[in-house]
Amino acid sequence: MENNKITIQTQINAPVAKVWEYWNQPEHIKGWAFASDTWEAPHAENDLRIGGKFMTRMQEKGTNNGFDFGGVYTNVVEYKTIEYDMSKDINEETSRHVAIEFEETPMGVKVTQVFDPENENPIEMQRQGWQTILDNFKSYTEKHQ
Repeated sequence: MENNKITIQTQINAPVAKVWEYWNQPEHIKGWAFASDTWEAPHAENDLRIGGKFMTRMQEKGTNNGFDFGGVYTNVVEYKTIEYDMSKDINEETSRHVAIEFEETPMGVKVTQVFDPENENPIEMQRQGWQTILDNFKSYTEKHQ
């Protein structure tokens, strides 16, 4: 499965402490964790530690049509790395793994996500969906001072 992993990236013009806070604090997660303006994240929980759990509700605005995105942290290094195993879908045999790297650069913070794809949707659709959410995070973080 290693060679099937999907990688996405963005460069955020902000200090690493702010990027880390906005990525992990539930009040900020609710501001960016969706891929379209017609969606929202009305609820988020985050226990950022190895073995800790997180859950974000993603849904269409004005409806209950959506899903809970969650998992369990397997590695956390402040300002550097977050890894987790996603909660298994009913038709998945194993958990999908996600690794996020936060790299300080002269232009801010480069965020790289590498994740196991799911088997239902085309790889490119998954890459675009996750990239859109990452781009939404970048916009949210840079816009809020």
